[in-house]
Amino acid sequence: MADNQKPHQPGRLSVECEVVDGIRVVTVRGEIDHDVKDVLSEALLSEGGTVAPRRIVVDLSAVTFMDSSGINVFVAAYQQMSDARGWLRIAGAQESVLRVLTLVGVDAFVPCHPTLEQALRT
Repeated sequence: MADNQKPHQPGRLSVECEVVDGIRVVTVRGEIDHDVKDVLSEALLSEGGTVAPRRIVVDLSAVTFMDSSGINVFVAAYQQMSDARGWLRIAGAQESVLRVLTLVGVDAFVPCHPTLEQALRT
């Protein structure tokens, strides 16, 4: 199990990655916007210059805000996972973040689960 924390602007966003049963779990805390989208993108699309694993769960339970920049990152990650015949799942999104995901239709192709445990089991 690996633990990599990539803080960006204290209080704004932190991203931690670990591997659970061969699934990369990306835990995100703070706000996802244009200023920090690259930090999230790096966690989802690559790992230290290597190709990302084919299965990723993103835990958004501690994300308090997300704008279209976050949506764009999730769409790109979904496309990469699909091309690699893998999958991407979202777990624990707070109501305000889940509303953004559903309004633009991300939930139609990226499954959104209420908890991390459910996203890992499904």
